[in-house]
Amino acid sequence: MTTSTKDEVVTNYPVGAMDKFIKNIPTHPQVGDLIEGRVLGQDRMALYIDLSPMGTGIIYGREYLNARDIIKKIAAGDIITAKVVEAETEEGGYVGLSLKEARQAIIWAEAENAIKNKTVLDILVKDANKGGLILEWQNIVGFLPASQLKAEHYPRINDGDKDKIMNELRKLIGTKISVTVITANPKEGKLIFSEKVGGQKERVEMVNKYSIGDVLDGEVTGAVDFGVFVKLEDGLEGLVHISEIDWSLVDNPKKLFKAGDKIKVKVIDIKDGKVSLSIKALKESPWKAAESKYKKSSKVNGVVIKYNKHGALVSIEEGVAGLAHISLFGTEEGMKKKLDLGKSYDFVITLFDAKEQKMTLVPADLYKEIAEVKVEEKKEEVAK
Repeated sequence: MTTSTKDEVVTNYPVGAMDKFIKNIPTHPQVGDLIEGRVLGQDRMALYIDLSPMGTGIIYGREYLNARDIIKKIAAGDIITAKVVEAETEEGGYVGLSLKEARQAIIWAEAENAIKNKTVLDILVKDANKGGLILEWQNIVGFLPASQLKAEHYPRINDGDKDKIMNELRKLIGTKISVTVITANPKEGKLIFSEKVGGQKERVEMVNKYSIGDVLDGEVTGAVDFGVFVKLEDGLEGLVHISEIDWSLVDNPKKLFKAGDKIKVKVIDIKDGKVSLSIKALKESPWKAAESKYKKSSKVNGVVIKYNKHGALVSIEEGVAGLAHISLFGTEEGMKKKLDLGKSYDFVITLFDAKEQKMTLVPADLYKEIAEVKVEEKKEEVAK
Protein backbone atom coordinates (compact mmCIF):
# COMPACT_ATOMS: atom_id res chain seq x y z
CA MET A 1 0.00 0.00 0.00
CA THR A 2 1.52 3.32 -1.06
CA THR A 3 1.35 6.29 1.31
CA SER A 4 2.26 9.92 0.85
CA THR A 5 4.85 11.58 3.06
CA LYS A 6 3.18 14.91 2.39
CA ASP A 7 0.12 14.10 4.43
CA GLU A 8 1.13 12.25 7.56
CA VAL A 9 -2.14 13.13 9.23
CA VAL A 10 -4.28 11.16 6.81
CA THR A 11 -2.16 8.74 4.85
CA ASN A 12 0.28 7.30 7.39
CA TYR A 13 -1.26 4.75 9.75
CA PRO A 14 -0.16 1.47 11.40
CA VAL A 15 -0.10 -1.64 9.28
CA GLY A 16 -3.37 -3.45 9.83
CA ALA A 17 -5.27 -0.45 11.20
CA MET A 18 -7.21 -0.14 7.95
CA ASP A 19 -7.71 -3.83 7.24
CA LYS A 20 -11.12 -3.94 8.89
CA PHE A 21 -12.27 -1.05 6.69
CA ILE A 22 -10.64 -1.42 3.26
CA LYS A 23 -11.57 -4.88 2.05
CA ASN A 24 -14.13 -6.25 -0.33
CA ILE A 25 -15.20 -2.73 -1.34
CA PRO A 26 -18.14 -3.16 -3.78
CA THR A 27 -18.09 -1.79 -7.33
CA HIS A 28 -20.19 1.11 -6.12
CA PRO A 29 -18.96 2.41 -2.72
CA GLN A 30 -21.38 2.69 0.20
CA VAL A 31 -21.73 5.52 2.71
CA GLY A 32 -19.38 4.82 5.61
CA ASP A 33 -16.75 2.95 3.54
CA LEU A 34 -13.12 3.97 3.89
CA ILE A 35 -11.59 4.05 0.45
CA GLU A 36 -8.24 4.79 -1.18
CA GLY A 37 -7.61 6.80 -4.33
CA ARG A 38 -5.06 8.88 -6.21
CA VAL A 39 -5.45 12.67 -6.19
CA LEU A 40 -6.29 13.92 -9.68
CA GLY A 41 -6.16 17.61 -8.86
CA GLN A 42 -8.15 20.43 -7.30
CA ASP A 43 -9.84 23.68 -8.08
CA ARG A 44 -10.68 26.52 -5.70
CA MET A 45 -13.08 24.56 -3.41
CA ALA A 46 -12.87 20.92 -4.51
CA LEU A 47 -10.39 18.05 -4.49
CA TYR A 48 -10.87 15.24 -7.03
CA ILE A 49 -9.78 11.63 -6.40
CA ASP A 50 -9.54 8.76 -8.86
CA LEU A 51 -11.47 5.79 -7.42
CA SER A 52 -11.14 3.53 -10.48
CA PRO A 53 -13.00 1.38 -11.28
CA MET A 54 -15.63 3.01 -9.05
CA GLY A 55 -15.58 6.44 -10.62
CA THR A 56 -14.33 9.76 -9.27
CA GLY A 57 -14.54 11.05 -5.74
CA ILE A 58 -14.84 14.65 -4.64
CA ILE A 59 -14.11 16.48 -1.40
CA TYR A 60 -16.02 19.75 -1.53
CA GLY A 61 -18.11 22.23 0.40
CA ARG A 62 -18.04 21.78 4.16
CA GLU A 63 -15.80 18.70 3.92
CA TYR A 64 -13.27 20.73 1.93
CA LEU A 65 -13.29 23.53 4.51
CA ASN A 66 -12.97 21.06 7.42
CA ALA A 67 -9.89 19.52 5.79
CA ARG A 68 -8.30 22.59 4.23
CA ASP A 69 -5.20 22.41 6.46
CA ILE A 70 -4.66 18.81 5.33
CA ILE A 71 -5.44 19.55 1.68
CA LYS A 72 -2.71 22.23 1.63
CA LYS A 73 -0.17 19.40 2.04
CA ILE A 74 -1.63 17.22 -0.72
CA ALA A 75 -0.46 17.24 -4.35
CA ALA A 76 -1.69 15.55 -7.53
CA GLY A 77 -0.57 11.91 -7.60
CA ASP A 78 -0.71 11.39 -3.82
CA ILE A 79 -2.56 8.34 -2.54
CA ILE A 80 -5.01 9.26 0.23
CA THR A 81 -7.67 7.55 2.30
CA ALA A 82 -11.11 9.13 2.62
CA LYS A 83 -14.53 8.19 3.96
CA VAL A 84 -17.60 7.97 1.73
CA VAL A 85 -20.24 10.45 2.92
CA GLU A 86 -22.36 10.51 -0.27
CA ALA A 87 -22.71 7.51 -2.59
CA GLU A 88 -23.48 9.92 -5.41
CA THR A 89 -23.45 13.71 -5.31
CA GLU A 90 -26.18 15.79 -6.90
CA GLU A 91 -23.69 17.50 -9.15
CA GLY A 92 -21.89 15.34 -11.67
CA GLY A 93 -22.48 11.94 -10.08
CA TYR A 94 -19.27 12.07 -8.04
CA VAL A 95 -18.70 10.02 -4.88
CA GLY A 96 -18.76 12.48 -1.93
CA LEU A 97 -15.76 11.99 0.37
CA SER A 98 -14.48 13.26 3.72
CA LEU A 99 -10.85 13.42 4.83
CA LYS A 100 -11.68 14.50 8.38
CA GLU A 101 -14.09 11.62 9.02
CA ALA A 102 -11.57 9.18 7.51
CA ARG A 103 -8.93 10.39 9.92
CA GLN A 104 -11.33 9.99 12.84
CA ALA A 105 -12.18 6.43 11.77
CA ILE A 106 -8.49 5.54 11.51
CA ILE A 107 -7.74 6.97 14.95
CA TRP A 108 -10.59 5.05 16.59
CA ALA A 109 -9.36 1.89 14.83
CA GLU A 110 -5.91 2.55 16.29
CA ALA A 111 -7.50 3.03 19.73
CA GLU A 112 -9.26 -0.34 19.44
CA ASN A 113 -5.97 -1.98 18.44
CA ALA A 114 -4.28 -0.29 21.41
CA ILE A 115 -6.86 -1.85 23.75
CA LYS A 116 -6.43 -5.27 22.17
CA ASN A 117 -2.62 -5.13 22.28
CA LYS A 118 -2.44 -3.30 25.64
CA THR A 119 -0.19 -0.74 23.98
CA VAL A 120 1.51 1.67 26.39
CA LEU A 121 1.29 5.31 25.26
CA ASP A 122 3.26 8.27 26.61
CA ILE A 123 0.83 11.20 26.65
CA LEU A 124 1.06 14.77 27.91
CA VAL A 125 -1.41 15.82 30.60
CA LYS A 126 -3.36 18.81 29.23
CA ASP A 127 -5.68 19.63 32.13
CA ALA A 128 -7.32 18.32 35.30
CA ASN A 129 -10.68 18.43 37.00
CA LYS A 130 -12.04 17.08 40.28
CA GLY A 131 -12.50 13.63 38.76
CA GLY A 132 -9.18 13.07 37.02
CA LEU A 133 -6.89 14.17 34.19
CA ILE A 134 -7.61 15.41 30.68
CA LEU A 135 -5.33 13.91 28.00
CA GLU A 136 -5.21 14.47 24.25
CA TRP A 137 -4.18 11.71 21.87
CA GLN A 138 -4.20 12.05 18.07
CA ASN A 139 -6.32 15.22 18.45
CA ILE A 140 -8.98 13.31 20.43
CA VAL A 141 -9.57 14.46 24.00
CA GLY A 142 -9.63 11.60 26.48
CA PHE A 143 -10.07 11.19 30.23
CA LEU A 144 -8.02 9.45 32.91
CA PRO A 145 -10.16 8.96 36.06
CA ALA A 146 -8.38 9.51 39.37
CA SER A 147 -9.26 5.93 40.29
CA GLN A 148 -7.07 4.76 37.37
CA LEU A 149 -3.96 6.64 38.54
CA LYS A 150 -0.92 4.84 39.89
CA ALA A 151 -0.38 5.06 43.63
CA GLU A 152 2.36 7.70 43.32
CA HIS A 153 0.04 10.03 41.40
CA TYR A 154 -3.15 9.40 43.38
CA PRO A 155 -4.07 12.50 45.46
CA ARG A 156 -4.06 11.64 49.18
CA ILE A 157 -6.23 14.30 50.77
CA ASN A 158 -7.09 13.50 54.38
CA ASP A 159 -10.33 15.49 54.50
CA GLY A 160 -11.44 14.44 51.00
CA ASP A 161 -11.83 18.09 49.91
CA LYS A 162 -12.50 18.03 46.14
CA ASP A 163 -10.84 21.39 45.52
CA LYS A 164 -7.67 20.18 47.22
CA ILE A 165 -7.82 16.97 45.17
CA MET A 166 -8.04 19.02 41.97
CA ASN A 167 -5.09 21.16 43.05
CA GLU A 168 -3.02 18.00 43.52
CA LEU A 169 -4.08 16.68 40.12
CA ARG A 170 -3.22 19.98 38.45
CA LYS A 171 0.40 19.50 39.51
CA LEU A 172 0.59 16.82 36.80
CA ILE A 173 -0.36 19.20 33.98
CA GLY A 174 2.46 19.42 31.44
CA THR A 175 4.00 16.09 32.46
CA LYS A 176 4.04 12.94 30.36
CA ILE A 177 2.57 9.78 31.83
CA SER A 178 2.47 6.22 30.52
CA VAL A 179 -1.07 4.97 29.98
CA THR A 180 -3.11 2.39 28.15
CA VAL A 181 -6.50 2.81 26.48
CA ILE A 182 -9.26 0.93 28.35
CA THR A 183 -12.37 2.31 26.59
CA ALA A 184 -12.83 3.58 23.02
CA ASN A 185 -16.36 4.46 21.91
CA PRO A 186 -16.40 6.49 18.68
CA LYS A 187 -20.20 6.93 18.70
CA GLU A 188 -20.05 8.66 22.07
CA GLY A 189 -16.60 10.15 21.47
CA LYS A 190 -15.47 8.46 24.69
CA LEU A 191 -11.77 7.69 25.14
CA ILE A 192 -10.77 6.48 28.62
CA PHE A 193 -7.21 5.82 29.78
CA SER A 194 -5.63 4.00 32.71
CA GLU A 195 -2.22 4.52 34.23
CA LYS A 196 -2.44 1.30 36.23
CA VAL A 197 -2.50 -1.23 33.40
CA GLY A 198 0.65 0.09 31.73
CA GLY A 199 2.84 -1.16 34.55
CA GLN A 200 0.75 -4.22 35.38
CA LYS A 201 3.57 -6.67 34.62
CA GLU A 202 5.99 -4.87 36.93
CA ARG A 203 3.31 -4.61 39.62
CA VAL A 204 2.54 -8.33 39.44
CA GLU A 205 6.24 -9.09 39.84
CA MET A 206 6.32 -6.87 42.97
CA VAL A 207 3.17 -8.41 44.44
CA ASN A 208 4.45 -11.95 43.84
CA LYS A 209 7.14 -11.35 46.45
CA TYR A 210 4.49 -11.33 49.17
CA SER A 211 2.39 -14.12 50.68
CA ILE A 212 -0.81 -14.24 52.68
CA GLY A 213 0.13 -14.14 56.36
CA ASP A 214 3.21 -11.94 55.94
CA VAL A 215 3.61 -9.31 58.67
CA LEU A 216 5.11 -6.15 57.21
CA ASP A 217 6.26 -2.67 58.17
CA GLY A 218 4.48 -0.01 56.17
CA GLU A 219 3.97 3.72 55.91
CA VAL A 220 0.54 5.35 55.73
CA THR A 221 0.21 7.34 52.51
CA GLY A 222 -3.37 8.40 53.04
CA ALA A 223 -6.58 7.77 54.97
CA VAL A 224 -9.96 7.83 53.24
CA ASP A 225 -13.54 7.07 54.22
CA PHE A 226 -13.23 3.38 53.36
CA GLY A 227 -9.81 2.64 54.80
CA VAL A 228 -6.08 3.35 54.89
CA PHE A 229 -3.51 3.16 52.08
CA VAL A 230 -0.16 1.76 53.17
CA LYS A 231 3.10 1.92 51.21
CA LEU A 232 4.90 -1.44 51.27
CA GLU A 233 7.72 -0.45 48.91
CA ASP A 234 8.33 2.10 46.17
CA GLY A 235 5.55 1.70 43.62
CA LEU A 236 3.42 -0.67 45.70
CA GLU A 237 0.63 0.11 48.13
CA GLY A 238 -1.87 -2.03 49.93
CA LEU A 239 -5.24 -1.16 51.44
CA VAL A 240 -6.42 -1.72 54.99
CA HIS A 241 -10.20 -1.68 54.60
CA ILE A 242 -12.11 0.09 57.36
CA SER A 243 -13.43 -3.29 58.56
CA GLU A 244 -9.83 -4.50 59.04
CA ILE A 245 -8.56 -1.58 61.12
CA ASP A 246 -9.77 -2.71 64.53
CA TRP A 247 -12.07 -5.18 66.22
CA SER A 248 -14.00 -2.19 67.58
CA LEU A 249 -16.23 -0.13 65.30
CA VAL A 250 -14.27 2.47 63.29
CA ASP A 251 -16.30 5.37 61.94
CA ASN A 252 -13.56 7.56 60.49
CA PRO A 253 -10.07 6.24 59.59
CA LYS A 254 -8.91 9.85 59.07
CA LYS A 255 -9.13 10.43 62.83
CA LEU A 256 -6.82 7.49 63.54
CA PHE A 257 -4.14 7.80 60.85
CA LYS A 258 -2.27 10.46 58.90
CA ALA A 259 0.23 10.32 56.05
CA GLY A 260 3.68 9.34 57.26
CA ASP A 261 2.54 7.13 60.17
CA LYS A 262 4.62 3.94 60.48
CA ILE A 263 2.48 0.87 61.15
CA LYS A 264 2.62 -2.92 61.08
CA VAL A 265 0.17 -4.77 58.85
CA LYS A 266 -0.66 -8.34 57.92
CA VAL A 267 -1.29 -9.54 54.36
CA ILE A 268 -4.75 -11.15 54.26
CA ASP A 269 -5.38 -11.37 50.50
CA ILE A 270 -3.57 -11.03 47.18
CA LYS A 271 -5.70 -10.81 44.05
CA ASP A 272 -5.41 -9.21 40.60
CA GLY A 273 -2.19 -7.44 41.53
CA LYS A 274 -3.75 -5.92 44.67
CA VAL A 275 -2.66 -6.50 48.25
CA SER A 276 -5.27 -6.43 51.03
CA LEU A 277 -3.94 -5.72 54.52
CA SER A 278 -5.18 -5.91 58.09
CA ILE A 279 -4.20 -4.24 61.33
CA LYS A 280 -6.74 -5.99 63.53
CA ALA A 281 -5.45 -9.40 62.40
CA LEU A 282 -2.32 -8.68 64.48
CA LYS A 283 -4.48 -8.54 67.62
CA GLU A 284 -6.24 -11.45 69.31
CA SER A 285 -9.93 -11.55 68.52
CA PRO A 286 -12.03 -10.47 71.52
CA TRP A 287 -14.67 -12.94 70.32
CA LYS A 288 -12.39 -15.78 71.34
CA ALA A 289 -12.51 -14.75 74.99
CA ALA A 290 -16.19 -13.84 74.70
CA GLU A 291 -17.02 -17.42 73.70
CA SER A 292 -16.55 -18.61 77.28
CA LYS A 293 -18.54 -15.72 78.78
CA TYR A 294 -21.70 -15.44 76.71
CA LYS A 295 -24.34 -17.80 75.38
CA LYS A 296 -27.90 -17.75 74.15
CA SER A 297 -30.40 -16.47 76.80
CA SER A 298 -27.62 -14.70 78.76
CA LYS A 299 -28.54 -11.28 80.13
CA VAL A 300 -25.97 -8.59 79.32
CA ASN A 301 -25.57 -4.83 79.51
CA GLY A 302 -24.57 -2.93 76.39
CA VAL A 303 -24.19 0.57 74.95
CA VAL A 304 -26.00 1.59 71.75
CA ILE A 305 -23.20 2.79 69.43
CA LYS A 306 -24.79 3.03 65.99
CA TYR A 307 -28.00 2.81 63.97
CA ASN A 308 -28.07 1.17 60.55
CA LYS A 309 -30.75 -0.09 58.18
CA HIS A 310 -30.87 -3.42 60.03
CA GLY A 311 -31.29 -2.02 63.53
CA ALA A 312 -29.22 -0.80 66.48
CA LEU A 313 -25.62 -1.90 66.99
CA VAL A 314 -24.88 -2.53 70.66
CA SER A 315 -21.38 -2.81 72.17
CA ILE A 316 -21.20 -5.44 74.91
CA GLU A 317 -17.46 -5.02 75.47
CA GLU A 318 -14.46 -3.76 73.48
CA GLY A 319 -14.64 -5.40 70.03
CA VAL A 320 -17.78 -7.43 70.74
CA ALA A 321 -21.09 -6.05 69.51
CA GLY A 322 -24.54 -7.39 68.73
CA LEU A 323 -27.57 -6.26 66.74
CA ALA A 324 -31.01 -5.40 68.06
CA HIS A 325 -33.00 -5.91 64.87
CA ILE A 326 -35.32 -3.14 63.70
CA SER A 327 -38.22 -5.61 63.36
CA LEU A 328 -38.41 -5.70 67.16
CA PHE A 329 -39.52 -2.07 67.21
CA GLY A 330 -41.77 -1.94 64.17
CA THR A 331 -40.22 1.18 62.68
CA GLU A 332 -36.95 3.11 62.71
CA GLU A 333 -38.69 5.84 64.69
CA GLY A 334 -39.85 3.27 67.24
CA MET A 335 -36.31 1.91 67.56
CA LYS A 336 -34.80 5.36 68.16
CA LYS A 337 -37.51 6.14 70.70
CA LYS A 338 -36.73 2.93 72.59
CA LEU A 339 -32.91 3.03 72.32
CA ASP A 340 -30.90 6.24 72.57
CA LEU A 341 -27.39 6.46 71.09
CA GLY A 342 -24.71 6.40 73.77
CA LYS A 343 -26.96 5.00 76.49
CA SER A 344 -26.65 1.58 78.13
CA TYR A 345 -29.48 -0.92 78.47
CA ASP A 346 -30.01 -4.49 79.58
CA PHE A 347 -30.38 -7.02 76.75
CA VAL A 348 -30.96 -10.74 76.34
CA ILE A 349 -28.82 -12.66 73.83
CA THR A 350 -30.97 -14.56 71.32
CA LEU A 351 -28.08 -15.72 69.09
CA PHE A 352 -24.37 -16.02 69.84
CA ASP A 353 -21.83 -17.40 67.33
CA ALA A 354 -18.22 -16.55 68.23
CA LYS A 355 -16.76 -18.16 65.11
CA GLU A 356 -18.96 -16.08 62.80
CA GLN A 357 -18.75 -13.08 65.17
CA LYS A 358 -22.53 -12.78 65.26
CA MET A 359 -24.79 -11.81 68.13
CA THR A 360 -28.46 -10.78 68.18
CA LEU A 361 -30.04 -9.03 71.11
CA VAL A 362 -33.45 -8.10 72.46
CA PRO A 363 -33.95 -5.36 75.07
CA ALA A 364 -34.58 -7.15 78.39
CA ASP A 365 -37.95 -5.51 79.03
CA LEU A 366 -39.10 -6.26 75.50
CA TYR A 367 -37.84 -9.83 75.82
CA LYS A 368 -40.04 -10.24 78.91
CA GLU A 369 -43.08 -8.89 77.06
CA ILE A 370 -42.45 -11.24 74.12
CA ALA A 371 -42.09 -14.19 76.51
CA GLU A 372 -45.37 -13.31 78.26
CA VAL A 373 -47.18 -13.03 74.91
CA LYS A 374 -45.90 -16.47 73.91
CA VAL A 375 -47.12 -17.96 77.21
CA GLU A 376 -50.59 -16.49 76.65
CA GLU A 377 -50.65 -17.77 73.06
CA LYS A 378 -49.71 -21.24 74.28
CA LYS A 379 -52.48 -21.18 76.89
CA GLU A 380 -54.98 -20.26 74.19
CA GLU A 381 -53.83 -23.13 72.03
CA VAL A 382 -54.21 -25.57 74.91
CA ALA A 383 -57.67 -24.20 75.70
CA LYS A 384 -58.78 -24.84 72.12
